[in-house]
Amino acid sequence: MRALVQRVAEASVTTDRELARIGPGLLVLLGVARGDTPGQADRLAAKLLKLRVFDDRSLADTGGEVLCVSQFTLYGDTHRGNRPSYTEAAPAAEAEPLYERVCEALGARRGAFGEHMRVELVNDGPVTLMIEA
Repeated sequence: MRALVQRVAEASVTTDRELARIGPGLLVLLGVARGDTPGQADRLAAKLLKLRVFDDRSLADTGGEVLCVSQFTLYGDTHRGNRPSYTEAAPAAEAEPLYERVCEALGARRGAFGEHMRVELVNDGPVTLMIEA
């Protein structure tokens, strides 16, 4: 399980309608790999909640918000050519429950799993981290 985490001043996710919008907090792009477990989802969520990226404070310390968007492309592999392979990404039936588990643990607003979405953000810092569990 892998997350690209950005500290944001604000962020939103839309399809043909706005799904979610947050103020200051974290935008989490979450990728789930084949074979990831609920334990990994719990560890990742706990790590994100304690991540000290707000002037050495965590989400809990600041009351920041979280927007979580499913992002299977974090497992895109381009070692063999220019067309990414997504064979490491978990199939939707395996990934969606783990994505929902992380969102629930974070109290996150969220995108629409498996849909084409537009994500907008105003990066705060910029602070961008890759976290793996």
